[in-house]
Amino acid sequence: MYPLPRLLWQLFRHRNDPPLAVTDTHVSNHLCLPWDIDLWMELNNGRALTLFDLGRIPLARRVGLISVLRRNGWGLTMAGASVRYRRRVRVFDRIQMRSRAVCWDDKFVYIEQSMWRSDGQCANHILYRSAVTGPTGIVAPATVMAQLGQTADSPPAPDWVTDWIAADAARPWPPMQE
Repeated sequence: MYPLPRLLWQLFRHRNDPPLAVTDTHVSNHLCLPWDIDLWMELNNGRALTLFDLGRIPLARRVGLISVLRRNGWGLTMAGASVRYRRRVRVFDRIQMRSRAVCWDDKFVYIEQSMWRSDGQCANHILYRSAVTGPTGIVAPATVMAQLGQTADSPPAPDWVTDWIAADAARPWPPMQE
């Protein structure tokens, strides 16, 4: 089940936080609850992806994206992701999440998020390819940025982001059937 009460709490908790620039970092705090764990008594990988929503959606509100989406009748979708799990998160561990837009190209905005344990170690890190969608398909990030009042071009994409974009472009689609 989607953690709607937790999302509402995050939106409430950050309701008075100052607006952020498009590439600024939103920091939020979370708790790994008993229903977030798997059979090995640690944060379930699928739940981790859901918990990342709890950082991305308040980030989108703070940069003004939610208002732009509503005003234009647009939606937001994830078009790809690459995740690394490096440290266990156990039940009742406190997690600090950091969420930010890294860069954008002609179709997608690339968002990175990380979860940090209270001992200062990064537990996991994800790079998302996100898209704003409208009635005719993907809305160009330049159009979205203009609606946000962002006049600067995208920051340069770090090498690790461009390498992932290239590797993902080489991946066959649709996947091969055996």
